[in-house]
Amino acid sequence: MRPTPEFEDLFVEEYPRVVRTVFFVVQDQGRAEEVTQDAFVALLRHWARVRDYDRPGAWVRRVAIRLAVKTARREQRLAALPRRLRPERVEELPVFPVSPETMAALRSLPVKERVVVVLHYFEDRPVDEMAELLECTPSAVKMRLSRARHHLADLLAEEVSSHVG
Repeated sequence: MRPTPEFEDLFVEEYPRVVRTVFFVVQDQGRAEEVTQDAFVALLRHWARVRDYDRPGAWVRRVAIRLAVKTARREQRLAALPRRLRPERVEELPVFPVSPETMAALRSLPVKERVVVVLHYFEDRPVDEMAELLECTPSAVKMRLSRARHHLADLLAEEVSSHVG
């Protein structure tokens, strides 16, 4: 769904205020912005219904607050772990030898297809393990991987082998 001018006006008016509110809950500017963006994405998904509410800004704020509370609770649980068990923040992701064209093609895939490509090609996971991770059948994994490979082949103008598994 594309944003309407009314949605855009609401976003411009409410976004800074919602970020500020969320910031005081999560105590981190970056997380506050992420949570607020997620709330506005939810608003956009439900815009056809919410646009007719008396105060759609209150709806998005309520969603943002719920998300902020979940985020803050998750952070509290993480902070309660002994320091040696806490995950270290990854400052820089490992570099994979992937061309910008391949990354763009990967980004264009539907999420479920993108996940199987990442698990299969970047993590070298077998189909059965992927099915377990994704809580689906091995045949569903094979179908998603096949579709993804064909989409990537079309986008990258390459031939694809039909063997999966």
